Amino acid sequence: MSYLSDLDTSKQYKAKVKKTKRLTPANVEEIREIQLEINSPEFKVEVDQSFGVLVYHKSDFGNTYHHRLYSVADIPEHSKGKSLITMLVKRCFYVDDFSGEMYPGIGSNYLCDRHEGDEITVTGPFELPFKVPDDKNANMILIGMGTGIAPFRAFIKHVYSQEKEWKGKIRLFYGAKSGLELLYLNDKDGDLTNYYDKGTFEAFHALSARPHWQDPILLDQAIEQRAEEILEMLGSANTYIYIAGYEKVKEKLNKAFISILGSKEKWENRKAELIAGKKWAEVIY
Repeated sequence: MSYLSDLDTSKQYKAKVKKTKRLTPANVEEIREIQLEINSPEFKVEVDQSFGVLVYHKSDFGNTYHHRLYSVADIPEHSKGKSLITMLVKRCFYVDDFSGEMYPGIGSNYLCDRHEGDEITVTGPFELPFKVPDDKNANMILIGMGTGIAPFRAFIKHVYSQEKEWKGKIRLFYGAKSGLELLYLNDKDGDLTNYYDKGTFEAFHALSARPHWQDPILLDQAIEQRAEEILEMLGSANTYIYIAGYEKVKEKLNKAFISILGSKEKWENRKAELIAGKKWAEVIY
C-alpha cells in the first residue's frame, strides 16, 4: 500500500479550471464537479489512475505543500497535447481533537473556491487498484459512498464504450445521505442511468433513513436485499469486488457479506481468496 508521502511529486503540471459546478443544492453538503485542462503532452491520466493536487499552505509550523489524490470522474479526453479531466470534490471540515474547533479541509476548500480560468498544480498520474478484468465474462461488484462514485462512474462508462460485448455482471451499490446527494443516479445528472438498458448492468442506491438526524446510510441493507444474486456471484471464481469511499463503507460491506454468507468465518475466507486472486481492491479516503 502506498502512502501520500511515498508518492513522487517532482513532476508537476499547471492545470486550468475549465468548468466548476455545484452538484448538490445549497441546503446539503457541497459537492462540486470540476473539469481541468492540462496543456502538456507528458501528462496523461486514464480511468484506472489517479492524480494529485498540490496546494501551498501556510501553517503555524511553517510553509508546507498539501498533497491530495483524486480519481477521475469521467473518461479523460486527450487531444493535441492537451488533457481534459473531471473530478469530484466535497467541501470538508474537521474538528480539532484538542480545541474542539472546526477547521476547513485544506485541499477540498481550496478546490471548491476555484473559479473558471484559475490555475492549480497537479501531479501524477498514479496507479489505482481498479483494473478492468481481461475476461469479458468477469463479474464486478462495485461499492461506493459519497465521492466514491467518481472512479466507478469513469470505470463503467469506459467498460461500455471501450470494452465491446461485455458479458459479465456489473452491480453498483452507492450510498449517500439523501437523494439530494445521490450523484449521477438522479433526475438532474443521472448519466449512469443511461446504462440501465445494458443487460449486464444494474445500480442500487442506499440512503439514510433520517439524514438530518445523522442516521447511518443503509448501504448494508441495500446489499443484503440482493443476497441471492450476490451469493451466486461470490460462488464464481471470476468475480471482482472494488470499494471506494470513506472508512464506513468497509464496515457496511463486511456486515452485509457476513449476513449473506452466513458467518464471519465464511466471509473472511472468501475475502482472503479474493485478495489472493487479485480480485479485491479498495480506495479509502
